[in-house]
Amino acid sequence: MYNFNWKLQKLEEEGKHIQVGVIGAGQMGRGMVTELVLIKGERPAICADINIDLAVQAFEYANVDPAEIVKTDDPEEASKAIQAGKYVATSDSGIVSKVPEIDVVIDVTGVPDVGARIALDAIAAHKHIIMMNVEADVVIGPYLYKKAQEAGVVYTGTNGDEPGTVMELFDFAEAMGFQIVVVGKGKNNRIDRDCNPDTVLAEAQSKRMSPKMLTAFKDGTKTMVECCAMSNATGLIPDVIGTHGIASDVKGLNDMYRLKEDDGILDKWGVVEYVRGIAPGVFVTITTDNEEIASQMRYHSMGPGPLWTLYRPYHLCNLETPLTAARAYFYHEGVIVPKGGLVSEVITVAKKDMKAGEHLDGLGGFTAYGSIDTHEHAKAAGYVPFGLVNKNAVLKKDVKRGQLLTYDDVAIDESTLIYKIRQEQDKIFG
Repeated sequence: MYNFNWKLQKLEEEGKHIQVGVIGAGQMGRGMVTELVLIKGERPAICADINIDLAVQAFEYANVDPAEIVKTDDPEEASKAIQAGKYVATSDSGIVSKVPEIDVVIDVTGVPDVGARIALDAIAAHKHIIMMNVEADVVIGPYLYKKAQEAGVVYTGTNGDEPGTVMELFDFAEAMGFQIVVVGKGKNNRIDRDCNPDTVLAEAQSKRMSPKMLTAFKDGTKTMVECCAMSNATGLIPDVIGTHGIASDVKGLNDMYRLKEDDGILDKWGVVEYVRGIAPGVFVTITTDNEEIASQMRYHSMGPGPLWTLYRPYHLCNLETPLTAARAYFYHEGVIVPKGGLVSEVITVAKKDMKAGEHLDGLGGFTAYGSIDTHEHAKAAGYVPFGLVNKNAVLKKDVKRGQLLTYDDVAIDESTLIYKIRQEQDKIFG
């Protein structure tokens, strides 16, 4: 982030701005729009949501004068409004990449198939694309990243979201020559596999959140998606399906993450994990074989070793995303991207006993949640990637609660864009 404050201030002084298109005006989107209105050198030129009133409200939260908000689904009208210094609210996400003034597109929808289209449209229009839609990235990220490289634009996850924040610590530790033992994130509470949009409705309303999104947090799917993104970017893998998910404070990680033969819990090092007790922070646990460096770590009050944990006690998620937009614009760099093909996979698990012929419903729903496995094992076992599941997926067989669902169990909707891209990705990367 070095010098971003000065670079953005200089843009502002020159009367220039990084023009950003935000797609999705839920909790994350509206906070991001507000931040983009307030900071120097960037502006949310256009905000898109299927409910255009939410897009308008996103600007109103930032105290934008209603007279400065133009509602339109016409690309030419949107372009003229942006040229005049106004803000555009639209119900058509497809026009965002068609507006020539836009420099960076940010997907905040959280819907995998929608994210596939948004990313491809942005890349085809030669615009940088920031994916807060990690749900799409863990399914087709390698393909989208490859297409962005070919088009000469940036495809990336975001600062502030836990995978991007972990990546900063990972890069820092690896650059200094430490061996990475574990990377991971905190979780606020115990996972509730049985929750659904109905059971969380009151809490979601109190937090001004989508019930489906809150369900995805509470049933553990979002945590697994985030761990998978960390894995795909770093090359580290889950130690076991679903990870260990221990309860600990930060200092306790240095003992817990020893190998089993050293009275720890891990079968191997180089893994991704989540921890109950350190949210909202992220961490990287490291070690070294060099006694002089170990001595220096002890001198710097990092503990006795042989493991040490680097910990960031916060992540500001959507509020940090404008810094990712600046990084793409100024340096043509991303924050977190898949490392070649997929390393890990978010797989599909039944939430309850179901009968053949019943439909699944995907992220934050009533029928399934996501877990994490290595891509290699998931592929061999035929597990269904969770991001390919939607309301048109139908069970071929009766299944039990907690069952890991395979292609033998589920007829996937093969008409979706994300499914077609995944087929192409598998041909390229395997």
